[in-house]
Amino acid sequence: MKVGYYQNDPIFGDKQANFDEARKVLSGKTADLIVFPELFATGYTFTSKKEAAQLAETSEGETAAFLKEMSEETGAVIVAGFPEVSDSLVYNSAIMVYQDKVIDTFRKIHLFNKEKIWFTPGNQKLSVHEVKGIRIGMMVCFDWIFPEVTRTLALKGAQIIAHPCNLVLPYAQKAMTTRCIENRVYAVTTNRIGRETRGDDDFTFTGQSQITAFNSEVLSSAPANETHFDVVEIDLSNADNKMVNDHNDVLKDRRTSFYEIMD
Repeated sequence: MKVGYYQNDPIFGDKQANFDEARKVLSGKTADLIVFPELFATGYTFTSKKEAAQLAETSEGETAAFLKEMSEETGAVIVAGFPEVSDSLVYNSAIMVYQDKVIDTFRKIHLFNKEKIWFTPGNQKLSVHEVKGIRIGMMVCFDWIFPEVTRTLALKGAQIIAHPCNLVLPYAQKAMTTRCIENRVYAVTTNRIGRETRGDDDFTFTGQSQITAFNSEVLSSAPANETHFDVVEIDLSNADNKMVNDHNDVLKDRRTSFYEIMD
């Protein structure tokens, strides 16, 4: 099973230029799953809710059409971030496509920083989809800091987590090694690079997109400041084995009656 990522440096607001760059990088590439960054075609640093709405699309818009094109060309299931508009609300979403179909969208649950101004918090339950024989769960960027997200996807049967990001904090890549081993799943954490200075904000993105194995091994790590594409071979059956030794199963050994729930 070949899984990969496309790390880019988008031009803010210029979707067509960002599509063209992705076409160039992915030309001739093949994989079973490719994950793009969060907001890969629009850029990240909006100056207002209105500006985010102006760049937002439905799940059948031009970004979805482009991703379907890339899926047809590469043979891959593709997961990518985009600003989604639905019922006049704008979400920071990920979309999953395969060939000519939109499989699903996922709306980021945990908004980071000024995203709380630009976007509406996600309103969908976490879900896992089996496509091409791969059970894929989606989360977006800051969702990583809440271990409940990855655990829920694992409990729902995910073998691999597609994780589009625009990371500015230095923690997520290391944290994903723990998320993967505590759930014995694979993850593709795809970040962007570059710097965006707009309005009062000045963000430098950390790159270092990463494919993490079920046992916490980092199978691929991108540069911090270069556009990059990589694919690795994985054995998804490893994610179906939740045993860390002959006696401990990371899911079955949970003693939920002792976990106090605090809202």
